[in-house]
Amino acid sequence: MPAKKKGISKRLTPIKQLLEVMRRLRAPDGCPWDKEQDHKSIRMHAIEEIYELVDAIEADDDVEMEEELGDVLLQVVFHCQMAQERGIFDFDRVAQRITDKLILRHPHVFGDSDVDTVDGVWAQWEEIKRSEKEGTEHERPSVLDGIPRHLPALHRTEKLTKKARKNGLIKKKPASLKLSKSEAAKQLFELASYAQAKGWSAEAMLRGENAKQEKKLRKTEKKLSK
Repeated sequence: MPAKKKGISKRLTPIKQLLEVMRRLRAPDGCPWDKEQDHKSIRMHAIEEIYELVDAIEADDDVEMEEELGDVLLQVVFHCQMAQERGIFDFDRVAQRITDKLILRHPHVFGDSDVDTVDGVWAQWEEIKRSEKEGTEHERPSVLDGIPRHLPALHRTEKLTKKARKNGLIKKKPASLKLSKSEAAKQLFELASYAQAKGWSAEAMLRGENAKQEKKLRKTEKKLSK
């Protein structure tokens, strides 16, 4: 007769229960699937869960949003458990780090900064972020550093051009195109459709173009800094 499985104490706080569930799933007598995972094997799950959360938010579905937020939290807890097993960090350290970061980067709330505009807050945030990483292996000498490489191509184009315009690396407004919002949307769709019909991947093509344009922007940045 198999030994009776031990449950999870309801006297624990919800987050402690979740952490204990994850520990048990990864234990030697836990779940075969959970035990064999590592950071890389589940890395894309986080992206999928975020997209499902975005769907719930855009649908104004509070019930789904509550569930999807839990799924996103599970990804955090899963990675923290694996890191704890390796002796690197745990959930408490992750929570403490983001808490400290938020306090440090909001001196207008928790300190003596008198910034009181959205633009001022963003400029202050970027300056604090740069100073935090200065002199470390994660230093970001370029204003284009820190844009995730795995963003969808179009999203990455938006990030690149926004940062570049904000820092004077490209013109404020495209001079050669005069399109309405609906016309621009139609052209984007038609270009993607054209690429698909030709057997090309619009996503891969734009990724390649992003790489070329980023290289040019970084050259421009270096020239301007001299």
